[in-house]
Amino acid sequence: QLQASGGGLAQAGDSLRLSCAASGRTGVMGWFRQAPGKEREFVAVLRWENGSTRYADSVKGRFTISRDRAKVTVYLQMNSLKPEDTAIYYCAARFVYTVRYYDSEQYNSWGQGTLVTVSS
Repeated sequence: QLQASGGGLAQAGDSLRLSCAASGRTGVMGWFRQAPGKEREFVAVLRWENGSTRYADSVKGRFTISRDRAKVTVYLQMNSLKPEDTAIYYCAARFVYTVRYYDSEQYNSWGQGTLVTVSS
């Protein structure tokens, strides 16, 4: 099970941090988001084994995914927020790394979603 927290209201240029705690062992943890009227899209992923990360081009350089190994928790630090970052953010996990980490269908565990709203 995944428990997400964080999010809320922000103005353009502000920062927010999301957290996602897993109840057990994990191989890959990531973040996806879904804006109103749009499909769910990949944001960032972290491979638990070696800490390697990948990002969507739209957030690269602004968002950072990190982890606390002891707490089995991943964080998404979101800086320089833009109105187009407004979405419900979901954390996701799977036991084994996949090269299709950007594909939401590859994940079998999802958090409840947390809303991020960025005003201009």
